[in-house]
Amino acid sequence: MTTTLSSAAIPVSYRDLYSKCSNNDEPIHIDVYKSLLSQCNLDNTQLKIIWDLVGPQRQTQNAVNRTNFYKTLALIAWAQQGKQISEKLFDSFTGDEYPTPKLADLTPVLKVKENMFIEPRPLTIENYQKLIEIDLIVVQLVPEKKGLFLKYSEYLVASKRFGSKVTRRYNDFVALHEVLLNRFPYRLVPSLPPKKIIMNDSQFLLERTRGLQRWLTLVCRHPIICHDSILAFFLTDEGSDVQNRIRNTFRKVPDEFMTSDLSATAKEWLPADNGQIAVSRENIRSLVNIVGRLKQNAESLVTQSQESAINIEDISTQLKNMSVMNVGSSQNFIENWSNVQRCFDGMSKDLHGISQTCQTRADFEQRTVCEKLGVLYDILVAHMELCERLERGLAHDHQVALSKLLTLKKKKLQGAIRGIDSESVEKLESKMLAQENIISSIDLRTDFSLYCVHMETQLVFAYLGTMPSILASFVDLKTKTHFELLDLWRNLQSQYSILEGNKSNGKGYKK
Repeated sequence: MTTTLSSAAIPVSYRDLYSKCSNNDEPIHIDVYKSLLSQCNLDNTQLKIIWDLVGPQRQTQNAVNRTNFYKTLALIAWAQQGKQISEKLFDSFTGDEYPTPKLADLTPVLKVKENMFIEPRPLTIENYQKLIEIDLIVVQLVPEKKGLFLKYSEYLVASKRFGSKVTRRYNDFVALHEVLLNRFPYRLVPSLPPKKIIMNDSQFLLERTRGLQRWLTLVCRHPIICHDSILAFFLTDEGSDVQNRIRNTFRKVPDEFMTSDLSATAKEWLPADNGQIAVSRENIRSLVNIVGRLKQNAESLVTQSQESAINIEDISTQLKNMSVMNVGSSQNFIENWSNVQRCFDGMSKDLHGISQTCQTRADFEQRTVCEKLGVLYDILVAHMELCERLERGLAHDHQVALSKLLTLKKKKLQGAIRGIDSESVEKLESKMLAQENIISSIDLRTDFSLYCVHMETQLVFAYLGTMPSILASFVDLKTKTHFELLDLWRNLQSQYSILEGNKSNGKGYKK
């Protein structure tokens, strides 16, 4: 929709609503926008028309800029007046001001905004549940490989928060990882699972799919990164050549320090004891080794259960083969051989059930124990890598920031950042120019980086709070599994005892 609005026709109420719904005068987030539409008492057909005309567009940022927000309010008002919704209403408008819509209680709208843009503060174990509620990510391997000559795998990525399902290649994840590190150099951006290692291809793809889901889950549930337009683009864009477009669109976006409202005051948020950060860092280094060993042991137990299931299934198969062998009616080397064969058939079925139980329980243990330990291990390693990155690259980050500021002053930023609407680019420009003195100070960048590490440390400890539930799941699962298998083996034992006790009188194995 390209119709422009006359500033003289914009009611004061429009500007007030934008101010209430916006976070620091930025475009209205999609979730806040949805909540506002739910308060205007229109039917779904009318809401869909408004959404299609002026709502968030996936190819941009999943947000509504000021102009489209004003158009939304005007369209709501006209719809409430009984008019047919169309952009022609703007062309034919002759009044002094656009009509004011009647909205129900704005409290739910403001609550959504408050929950999304709450001031950053150290996380605690108690609010770990809020991290889970941010988003639910599912990454699934697409069964068929693509490509005529060079085959490659694709992944179906689903986001509950955005209600989206998109197809991505591994290199698309690589591009996202690069731009996130550029935008958030002092945040937890874990390493991706490896591109290729030498192992069974199907097993490797299964492990990499799990790794990509853990990685994207950690990123999408990060309380700061989750609100960035980079992530929205990756989770919703349905165009082709995602890896190149995501790089071209976002590689020139300034890092968090250059646009954060906390850049000048980060020192005030640091702990009074300067040694606390260093102590936490050493503790996390130790936890990397401990949790890594726990993860390795849990995975080894799962592998043993899977191998046991395979071996028991093979025993079941061989007994089944033996139960149908025709050794000849004249052969009497074994008394009541036909009855014994029926026994083998029954044992084969019981062993098959035991094998299936072992496999099912192993798969469940992989999901409920190993994957959760994997998430914890990944975020611990990410913290260790963050501290190493900070030591290596702070001076480099500062030089890059100054270079970007110089580029901005030469009026090249508009052309450098493509794919983001002009209003958002202007917002970045004005904020960077307003913070020129802050950006130029290496001391303030150092304070900001330490503040971020302090915050990320709290995030790590929030995830560490999941250890009791992981261990409880492990013990509970093992207990139930052993009791279930004990019942199955005892049933098999009783049936075999019947065979042993009655083979002399011709009574065979009975189910």
